Amino acid sequence: MGRIIFYEDKNFQGRRYECDSDCTDFHSYLSCCNSARVESGTWVIYERPNYLGYQYVLKRGEYPNYHSWNGLNDRVSSCKMIHFVSHLNTSGASYQEVKDTVAPGDPYKIQLYGKADFSGQVFEASEDCASVLETFHWREVHSCRVLGGWWVFYEHPNYKGRQYLLEKGEYRRPVDWGAVCPTVQSFRRLTE
Repeated sequence: MGRIIFYEDKNFQGRRYECDSDCTDFHSYLSCCNSARVESGTWVIYERPNYLGYQYVLKRGEYPNYHSWNGLNDRVSSCKMIHFVSHLNTSGASYQEVKDTVAPGDPYKIQLYGKADFSGQVFEASEDCASVLETFHWREVHSCRVLGGWWVFYEHPNYKGRQYLLEKGEYRRPVDWGAVCPTVQSFRRLTE
């Protein structure tokens, strides 16, 4: 089980809202969110209801203000827990349960493409990358395939700026991972 607590004020003050499962809209409980505490689990928090808008990945720890999770503002309205499992047994599990899990030891692999629809120059990675420009001499990623694991794209080098969570699958253009432009300057694996 996971647990995250959202607070209206900085430094864990003011009204609070606790979640131990996915929540599509808790904005009616809090007028804003200026701090959060992840007691267990790994969470993706979203700016708008129904898992829309800017997204931020939070692991266990304390976030005394929204800047500490690289937030652009004090608006958070929905959240989803990432489920890591020790072994993936799909018998009896729904598609959603299988889709939202990562088994430790699964190989992390991603293919990055210079153009939309998996065309242009391609690079493959299995490790974190603090600077796409220095490593691949690119400023943008126009499409990608996640072949294993979960990954987080960042708008700026050194894991800063807007974040985009990518699970196993194909992303033909930036809008498929929730971006309005192809700027990806760093990325890393999401692990427990």
